Amino acid sequence: MTSKARAIADGFGVRLALFYAGLFVGFGIQLPFFPVWLKAKGLDAEVIGLVLAAPMLVRILAVPVAARIVDRRGALRHGLIAGSCGAAMGYALVGGAHGFFAILAAVALASALAAPTLPLADAYALKGLGLRGRAYGPVRLWGSAAFIAANLGAGFASGYMAPTGYIWLMVAAFAATAIVSFGLRPLWPGGTPEPAAPRRRRRLLPTPGFLAVAAAASLVQASHAVYYGFSTLDWTAKGLSGTAIGALWALGVAAEIVLFAFSARLPAALGPRGLLAIGAAGAAVRWTAMAFDPPAGLLPLLQCLHGLSFGASFLGAVQFIARSAPDGEAATAQADLSTIQAVVMAAATGLSGVLYGHFGSLAYGAMAACAVLGGIIVLAVSGVRNQESGIATNNRPDA
Repeated sequence: MTSKARAIADGFGVRLALFYAGLFVGFGIQLPFFPVWLKAKGLDAEVIGLVLAAPMLVRILAVPVAARIVDRRGALRHGLIAGSCGAAMGYALVGGAHGFFAILAAVALASALAAPTLPLADAYALKGLGLRGRAYGPVRLWGSAAFIAANLGAGFASGYMAPTGYIWLMVAAFAATAIVSFGLRPLWPGGTPEPAAPRRRRRLLPTPGFLAVAAAASLVQASHAVYYGFSTLDWTAKGLSGTAIGALWALGVAAEIVLFAFSARLPAALGPRGLLAIGAAGAAVRWTAMAFDPPAGLLPLLQCLHGLSFGASFLGAVQFIARSAPDGEAATAQADLSTIQAVVMAAATGLSGVLYGHFGSLAYGAMAACAVLGGIIVLAVSGVRNQESGIATNNRPDA
């Protein structure tokens, strides 16, 4: 039986695609509309920025601890089950919280339970799909497709429910993900037990180019902070409907899906460094334009740059990390990257509330500078360039 036939019979990719879809329905409601829920609970822009920064700070502790436990026990699949169940329970607690301190504490707890899920899912996907000879991008795109559906669905629902209802849509999505998680296949084909990490660990940090990739990817992703935290509020204040806002978010992710769908056909010579540089350039152009308060007719075009600002930089980072990770430490490697990204994103998110509160859309100018710095790092550091010769793209079947 061919590797493709075994993958189909195993059902690993289909079940993983369903899991990603459920997870990203929750994210697709949370990212655009959780700030709206916070505002409806009486919080102002600067305080909203602090609440949105809390999950990033919690990730700094929660993700590395969870990843190392999972790797030591060889239990990626069980870690996904625990994380998805924790997300549903945690955000149910958020829904019942009132007042800034109670909401902040509940969000921090929910984030501690939920934060490890995505890096663990990426580690599980990259390893499991690689063992089955399948590409990562075409499976991961179902998460992005679900994100679009959630953007559109939640935007449409905004005309029929109070803003305080968004949290319960999130809870329902994460509960559905938890149910799906119990159907995930074992990581290794044929039921082979997942190997635990060796007692002597080879640290990822000395890997040539790791810190440069982590810093560059973190800066480019952090440049989305104003967009994630305040674009919905900004567009609402300028008269766009919830449906139009949901469509704009969906359009951005559609561009990301196109990149993921064709990622297996990208030239291997492009490499992680090239993808990161393209992502940084796309982000710089996007946020510079947003800083000048573009007309509504230009927003769809700018949203298409999400395929570069997020998609290209994301693929570049995971390609590098997956092939640099020591054996048995896939989750830890993704967690190391996630932790660095969390530190940078938390700082950018907290700052975004202050910048947006004082300068409005001009805050995007700082985000453009952040992306430019990320691009300079990845182009200037020779370790990334040298490491590429030993990294096969994870979007190829042999990766």
